[in-house]
Amino acid sequence: MNQPAPRRGSAAWALVITSVAGFMAALDNLVVTTALPSIREDLGGGLHDLEWTVSAYTLTFAVLLMFGAALGDRFGRRRLFVTGLAVFTGASAAAALAPGIDALIAARAVQGVGAAIMMPLTLTLLTAAVPAARRGMAFGIWGAVNGLAVAAGPLIGGTLTEHMSWQWIFWLNVPLGLALLPLARLRLAESYGAGARLDIAGTLLASGGLFGIVYGLIRGPLDGWTSATVLTALIAGSALLGGFVHHGIHNKAPMLPMRLFRNRAFSGINAASLLMFLGMFGSIFLLSQYMQGVLGYSPTEAGLRMLPWTGMPMIVAPIAGAVSDRIGGRPVVAAGLALQALGLAWFALVLTPDASYAAQLPALVVSGIGMALYFAPAANLVMSSVRPSEQGIASGANNALREVGGALGVAVMASIFTAQGGYESGQSFVDGLVPALWVGAGAVALGAVAVLFAPSRRQEARRKAETESEVLSGTPSEVGVEAGKPGLITA
Repeated sequence: MNQPAPRRGSAAWALVITSVAGFMAALDNLVVTTALPSIREDLGGGLHDLEWTVSAYTLTFAVLLMFGAALGDRFGRRRLFVTGLAVFTGASAAAALAPGIDALIAARAVQGVGAAIMMPLTLTLLTAAVPAARRGMAFGIWGAVNGLAVAAGPLIGGTLTEHMSWQWIFWLNVPLGLALLPLARLRLAESYGAGARLDIAGTLLASGGLFGIVYGLIRGPLDGWTSATVLTALIAGSALLGGFVHHGIHNKAPMLPMRLFRNRAFSGINAASLLMFLGMFGSIFLLSQYMQGVLGYSPTEAGLRMLPWTGMPMIVAPIAGAVSDRIGGRPVVAAGLALQALGLAWFALVLTPDASYAAQLPALVVSGIGMALYFAPAANLVMSSVRPSEQGIASGANNALREVGGALGVAVMASIFTAQGGYESGQSFVDGLVPALWVGAGAVALGAVAVLFAPSRRQEARRKAETESEVLSGTPSEVGVEAGKPGLITA
């Protein structure tokens, strides 16, 4: 399908619009965590209700990401992006105005729906607007903004809650969304996925499977891993995901063709993304509580002291994107994951009930550099590992795996923390935190190994040249066409 020609200045506008929208969606993963005590005091509810104020957003976001990408490919990426942004903005206002805990949970679920439609389309719209030679830098800026949102959620939530009210963590999205809506309509070019079809069966299998897995992981620490509810959710979710894989192999036009995973670049970067978010999300979740509950910092003070970690992407990620344009994304991502693993291991070695900030600072800096090196090249690797017509589905799959990785990280590391320690004293907290951090470091290190299985830049160039030669000779490569390898990739 012919794509409209980009408008003058569209690359810059696309970068601004998609980065701010991505920031909004990523921020709401963790922004609510430091506001939970104030929400409970104001709206009431038990621990189960507070858990749902977090998980309602995570669940709907994770299970509908690929469906949102498919809708964008079918009906127009700009059109669905604007729709998702409007839903997210309206739900944010509803959350701020919620009269009770049930209304807040419902609004958070609708927020997740809007984010699931909006978020995967940010990368496809940005890719369509930015020339290939400049995508590394553009993805670097996009990655820096999104990485900052993920890591700075507790700081922003704590600051707004402490100095204003918890409602402002949701009101913050409203003026941003209202400003972006007309800009997106006027400044973004429309694009479609070629021959896009809605795969209803695949959508139901993927959404049901991811819902079961994520629900089981979230409920596991609360209900017990052997409880009937958790086991049923995990088993049913696994069965549905198995059906989704079977569907993706045998259906003629599946939502996520399983042949894409035969491509080492696509499978390697997605495995690395899941493991990265597993280690990072779980660690930030526990370290934020350590700084507040053990060291005695306020939410704002704890967030400020984490700035060497959370702020580093703003400085390093654009540089990482430019470097990846020159040497390829694989070595940059692998180095970033190795540094992130080193930073978490450093934390595990130095944390005590009265650890000084100076002792923690090197771990914060190393972790920040590692996270920054990961974000921009990882986005570029995902988008360049598939055909342009499949970029929306690839983006949705990668974002869904990140969300699943984050939920898995919080659940697994919280379970390890509970088994080894607790909240009884500072020493008890550290006793649980340290082994959890070692697990997080190990997961991220495995991610570094996974991305090394992706082909090098030289191998990709050689395969592309061979496939183009075969196409010109009239014998297109079956591997490049059917196995999803990057022989025909132009992104």
